Formats: sequence, C-alpha cells, structure tokens
Amino acid sequence: MVARAFTVAFEGIEARLIEVQCALSPGLPSFQIVGLPDKAVSEARERVRAALGALSIALPSKRITVNLSPADIVKEGSHFDLPIAMALLAALDILPSEDVAHTVALGELSLDGAFVPVVGALPAAMAAAEAGFALVCPAPCGPEAAWVDAARVIAPDSLSQLIRHFTGQAPLSPARPGEVTANTGARDLFDVKGQERAKRALEIAAAGRHHMLMVGPPGSGKSMLAARLAGILPPLSPAEALETSMIHSISGLLDEGGISRARPYREPHHTASVAAIVGGGKGAKPGEISLAHNGVLFLDEFPEFPRAVLETLRQPIETGEVVVARANAHVRYPCRFLLVAAANPCKCGYLADPNRACARAPSCGEDYMGRISGPLLDRFDLRVEVPPVGLADLDLPATGEASRDVAARVALARGAQAVRYAGHGALRVNADAEGALLEEVAAPDAEGRALLTRAADRLGLSARGYHRLLRVARTIADLDGCDSVRAPHMAEAISFRLMGADQPARV
Repeated sequence: MVARAFTVAFEGIEARLIEVQCALSPGLPSFQIVGLPDKAVSEARERVRAALGALSIALPSKRITVNLSPADIVKEGSHFDLPIAMALLAALDILPSEDVAHTVALGELSLDGAFVPVVGALPAAMAAAEAGFALVCPAPCGPEAAWVDAARVIAPDSLSQLIRHFTGQAPLSPARPGEVTANTGARDLFDVKGQERAKRALEIAAAGRHHMLMVGPPGSGKSMLAARLAGILPPLSPAEALETSMIHSISGLLDEGGISRARPYREPHHTASVAAIVGGGKGAKPGEISLAHNGVLFLDEFPEFPRAVLETLRQPIETGEVVVARANAHVRYPCRFLLVAAANPCKCGYLADPNRACARAPSCGEDYMGRISGPLLDRFDLRVEVPPVGLADLDLPATGEASRDVAARVALARGAQAVRYAGHGALRVNADAEGALLEEVAAPDAEGRALLTRAADRLGLSARGYHRLLRVARTIADLDGCDSVRAPHMAEAISFRLMGADQPARV
C-alpha cells in the first residue's frame, strides 16, 4: 500500500503541487527519501524520526521509501517535513489515508514534534484551493493562509495535535485570517517647507505611477520628499494586496498573517548587488524591485549604484516583470513599481551653489551624471531640480498642503483611470497605456498637439520620450478633472521632461 499526501514546490510566486508517496516494503530497515531532494529535504528523515519517537511512535522494521513526485523538480526547503510525516503516519494506519490524500501540507518539524513556521503559506493555500484540497500548516502560518477563502486551513501547533484532529479526538477549527495592518508610519507632506515644484511632481507621479528623478545638492530634501510619497498613494486594492502579499509571503515578510493594504516602500542602499535588486541567489528569490511591486522603489544616490545594477532596471521598468534565470531555476516575478531616484548634481554635490565653488565645474557634473546612461534616463517621466532651502525659509511657518489633501486628489485621478481602463485587462494607470489605446485616451487638442510637435523637434525626443509625455499629460489632465488633454497640461508635462540649464539635457 502506498500512502499519499501533497505539498508544494515554489517556482517564483507560483506553488506547484508535489505528491508525497510513502511505501513500506519488506527488507532491511531503512528510511530513504527520493525524488531529487536537496540537503534540507534529505535531513527531514531524521527530524521525522525524532518527532515520532517523541510521541512514542516506533518505526517498523521495514524499508521505508518516500518519493517526491514529479521527480525531475528540485525539492528545496524544510517545509517538506510535515507532508513526509503525514504520509508516513498514513502508511502506518495512524492517520486516515483518505483524508491525508486530500490535504496539502507544509511545515518544519522540531525534534519534539512541535511545528516551526515556514515561508510561502499564502501561495500554498492558493494551490490547495485550485486543487480542491485542505491545507495543513503550522499555527503561526494559519492567519496568513486563511486569507484564501476557498481553502480550508487547519493550523495545529504540533504533530500530536494534528493526529488528534485527524483521528477525531480533538478536531480543530479552521484558521481565521490575520488582521489587516494599518499604515501608521506615513510621513506628512506638510512637514516639507518650500519645494512646491517637487511636491507637484510627487503628486503627478503618484496619480499615474510615473517614474521620477530628483537632482539637488545634499540637504535639499530629496529623501524627505520621497519618504512622503507613500502617504499620498491610495491603498492597495484587494487584487493588488493579494499580488503583493504573495511575493512577501515567499520572502518571509508577512508578520503573523497580517496583510497590509499600504503600498510597499523599499529603499535599498547603493551598495546592493544585482541579485539583491533584481532577484537571484539560492532558489532565485525575489529582489527589491519585486518586493516593491505595486509600491515605491526609492534609490538614493542613484549614480553611486553599480552600472550593472542600473542597467538591469531598464527592462523591468518597461515590462513590469523580471525573469530570474539560473542554471537550476527560471522564474518570473512581477515588478510594477514606481521608481523614485535621487542624485546630487555632481560628486561633491554643490555644482550650482555659488557659495561653494566647484574647481572641476562643469566637467564634475557631466562625469557624475554621465554614470546614468541615456536609455535609462529616458525612462524617467518626471525630472525635477530640488534647490537648497535657505535657513531663513526653515524658520517660516509651514504653508503647504497636508498629505491627506493631496491624497484625495490622487485618489480621484486614480479612480478616473480605473474607469477608463476597466475593460483592458491588467491596465490600471496611465503609465500602463500604450499603442492605439494611448493615442486614443491621451490625444491632445490642436494647440496641445502643436506644442508637442514643436517640443519633440526642438528637444529631439525619442519615441519612448514622446509617448511618456502623452502619459504624463493625461495624468495632469486627470488631476485637473478634464476629459481631454489640453495645451496647459501638455506644457506642464514638457516642463517636467527638461533638465536645468546647468545639467546636460538628455531626452
């Protein structure tokens, strides 16, 4: 007799069902796990043996073979402990084989039989729901997995509690979803004094998910502005929250099952490697651009990032997804993020400051900003100079708008875009529009068209730059509550496409 249970193997954010088969046969006593297991899975037999011994369950003097099918997929992780133990207990007639065969399980076993939480409970619950199975996972993972309503989630604390549940001695109630965590750490735009143009650019970026580059001397408030972008973005929709939580689940970032409706905000250091930013390493894990999916990716000291890291951003910015290819893995992660980059105008940072003359000007600024390639710079919709704020201005009372007021306008603009793109698949915001649809929804009036044509000729816009201008103008019109794109909207979009006179314009 072969007893069966099911678990999952992760391929990106997808969870693929793995059948765990356990057979007892005559022969020399042994315990073998086959099916291309890695070291952590091979060690499961010792953890399972010790956990069963802690419950006074002796293994029979037979040959125990556990097969992980399909056998051509590499099995990685300690979450295979629990399904192996369940299949073995079913083969020993301790657990009902029929119930175990309709269960997806994942969890790590400690030597005393207690369950240790593992990552990936949410994708595993999705796979169980699609197969029509129940899910068994450690108690700390239950609130996370229970967000999938279509799957019945059982979350025991230990192997003994699991046995009592399946044998009917002490049935467990299904796990309940964890609390939705609120965004309590958002900073307010009201704290920023001056920088009205940069604030306007933040509002446009938030409304249409347009990438933004800020250039200014140290201490001008670039990081302060970027940190307040999350406070004006609308909360995640249920579909977006599920997408984002799937990525965070396999990365172990969900806190006790609490799924946040706040948009992610990631700010990696400029010493981060390509694998840290894009994804990779053992198991091809998601990188910062995927962890920022549906949220904000802030890259401070942008020219200081390694050139290889900067260039790998070009394709994900355009496609909204990244493929991490390794010798034993080829996985795809979504990464539709809002990129906000900040840079000093030169290496010393004070190229345009008349009080701190730079001996190497203007070559200092040209060399420093030249680290950003033209094709990458072309992908920024909004380019803003952030001038220094004088000490006298800091003593003045704050006069700007609060984040809640700006967020209300952003929400209205996002709402208009949601209606506009309702029948167009995955399109959600103006930054996603392209082709004939973009020409239809962002077509400017006659005066705006003439202005766009003159700007394209004068500035030498690429085709990408031309279309990005249309998208930004469409977002500005949405913020203005206009159904059509007019000349003032196009003029403002063009103004955000230009670099200052002290910077080399690259369009």
